[in-house]
Amino acid sequence: MNSLLLTGGRVIDPANRLDSPADLLILNGKISAVGAAAATGAPRDIETMDVRGLIVCPGLIDLHVHLREPGQSAKETIATGMAAAARGGFTSVVCMPNTSPAIDNAGTVVLIRERAMREGGVNVFVTGAITKGIAGEELAPIGGLKKAGVVAITDDGHCVQNNDLMRRACEYAKMFDLPVMDHCQDYSLVTDGVMHEGYWSTALGLRGWPSAGEEMIVARNILLAELTGAKIHCQHLSAAGSAQLLRDAKKRGVPISGEACPHHFTLTDAAIAGSEKFWKADGKGVFGFKSPTQPFPEWPNYDTNFKMNPPLRSARDREAILEGLADGTIEILCSDHAPHCDYEKEVEFDYAPFGITGLETELALSLMQLVHTGRLSLTDMIAKYTVNPARLLNLAKGTLSVGAAADVTVFAPERDWSFARSDTASKSANNPFYGWPLKGKAVATIVAGKKIWVEQTQPVGV
Repeated sequence: MNSLLLTGGRVIDPANRLDSPADLLILNGKISAVGAAAATGAPRDIETMDVRGLIVCPGLIDLHVHLREPGQSAKETIATGMAAAARGGFTSVVCMPNTSPAIDNAGTVVLIRERAMREGGVNVFVTGAITKGIAGEELAPIGGLKKAGVVAITDDGHCVQNNDLMRRACEYAKMFDLPVMDHCQDYSLVTDGVMHEGYWSTALGLRGWPSAGEEMIVARNILLAELTGAKIHCQHLSAAGSAQLLRDAKKRGVPISGEACPHHFTLTDAAIAGSEKFWKADGKGVFGFKSPTQPFPEWPNYDTNFKMNPPLRSARDREAILEGLADGTIEILCSDHAPHCDYEKEVEFDYAPFGITGLETELALSLMQLVHTGRLSLTDMIAKYTVNPARLLNLAKGTLSVGAAADVTVFAPERDWSFARSDTASKSANNPFYGWPLKGKAVATIVAGKKIWVEQTQPVGV
């Protein structure tokens, strides 16, 4: 039952500082052996998977996913979100509480956990709201949410503006050993902005959203983490100033952390004007962007699939986020998978909702921008998807240690492919990366020893 022998792969387990060719034995849903003992300890009739030429690592974890259930199942369901995660190589996802109704009580937590277990597939961990209804006015029952099984609290999609209320939330979170994950947005600075405030917002005639709108809350969170001792995690960082604030605070030992999404370290605000084109320098493995000869395109595209919260920022900001990932300031990678219906996005830029899907493309984009460019080693990138988020959320995941649950991701880091709209398992298709030449792809996703997704287009070991 749920037993498997993976042979010939390169096993990378940052939690155990392992990176070597090795076999991996799974028995009864648990890691049984890694290396020489795997073959000798395998039952004679065990199923074998040839993974030569592929990377075998702990199951990837995405700690920032919107599954939309309950209440918004036209955009995504727990089942379709889990399927998209599996295709992307993710064995665990952490769902955000801005559903309808919000996840601000124990009953809703239990509903989601039971539905996820009934559907089967990837592990689904639940976050609870900081405030009732995510309204930012009254604390949710944090103790009750903890007892119901949440792994963190957050008002993601919104940001608590009342600093005293946020302080009390941090104090309660520390009591219950829960990290506080914060969507950093100062409403008084951002107001009704829809894209990064800078050259392109002026050129396109769109309302600007200054970087300071994020940086102000990052600074507040650092002060509150120092004051209360609570672990505060800054979500989807996008601004250069945020990275520097985080870097300085961590040097002082403040319990603060941050995450970055591939769209923020891959794209810039120029994409909204249609002025960025993807390119690859032949033979050098360098990925990046170039602009057309004219500084402003004749026909701006105003593509709402490039509209996200926080917004795509300048090239300087993008480089700062890449530097923060490279030097360890930003410890975690995630997607902020935010599905929306076509009819919601097919409106004027001002009126479209923020957000894009990302579960199926984030591994490739991370490999391209971080590993294939030489900014990070493969081991360091994998750590940002495995042991680091597991450590932040106190999850017994992110490792291939003997006895651990056999959550395993197998991927081809050099696989060239293109993401097509017809390929997505998500219920929504609001993704700006359709048609892009991508490099690196998950080929098998294993949860508790069970293959929940395997690429069928060609043999796994090729």
